[in-house]
Amino acid sequence: MSVSHKPSYRYRPMTAADVTAAHALSVRLKWPHRLEDWAMLQRVAEGFVAEDGERLIGTAFTCPQGAYATIGLVIVSDDYQGQGIGRKLMDLALEACTPRTAILNATLAGVPLYSSQGFVEFGQVQQHQGQAQTTDLPALSAGERCRPLTVADRARQLELANAGSGLDRTTVLNDLFDVIEHAVGIERDGQLCAFAIQRAFGRGHCIGPIIAQNPEQAKHLIAALLARVPDEFVRIDIPADRDLSDWLETAGLKQVDKVAQMARGTPPQSVGGVNQFALVSQAIG
Repeated sequence: MSVSHKPSYRYRPMTAADVTAAHALSVRLKWPHRLEDWAMLQRVAEGFVAEDGERLIGTAFTCPQGAYATIGLVIVSDDYQGQGIGRKLMDLALEACTPRTAILNATLAGVPLYSSQGFVEFGQVQQHQGQAQTTDLPALSAGERCRPLTVADRARQLELANAGSGLDRTTVLNDLFDVIEHAVGIERDGQLCAFAIQRAFGRGHCIGPIIAQNPEQAKHLIAALLARVPDEFVRIDIPADRDLSDWLETAGLKQVDKVAQMARGTPPQSVGGVNQFALVSQAIG
């Protein structure tokens, strides 16, 4: 696809060859994403770039996940702001969502813009990060135990991830499985009922997704992972209504930002008695 906005600007699909230049855009914004983080999104999502001659000046991604598609990393170089480039990239991302329902995580300043495009806020996500502090493991219910996960658990992890997020996580999780540092789960009566993944991201590590039946399970999983990286930098993005924020503060992960969850239609719903307590990332949901 190639769409002209101005004679000197070109819009086209992103390829793996664009990742380095796209990463440079986020570096200039002081975003924490590593080159590897961009490469991951390029593999699992449909990306678009804007170019001025040979210079990459903007990006956007659509990540199809079943009946939904998440939009993320909509960036325009500071030198090209105010020329409609971001809106054109957003139009391409929205077109790529069809017929899926588009969802995104918007900065609070960006909410009015997305509202004008038909998005409605349905929640908020809190970004917590800092130097991990070891903390006592919250007690589990009788009959539950926490254990490391193996390849044999992956099919069940996918079932839980789909149920907790309301999205089809097949492509995303199959990619994440290759870069996991640690994964832990909670088992009851021989059945995995909650899990959390830790991987390298940004300045250190990221925990997510976390799928659990209740906050105590989620806290136990987080504490088990933090114990593996004491005093190292960890980031976690949590839905604001999951009752984890105060506890995360005591574990050294301070709230540093908040974004709005928005959908252009009915937002995804969890099923099966589990919920998503931490996102994969703000770009992927």
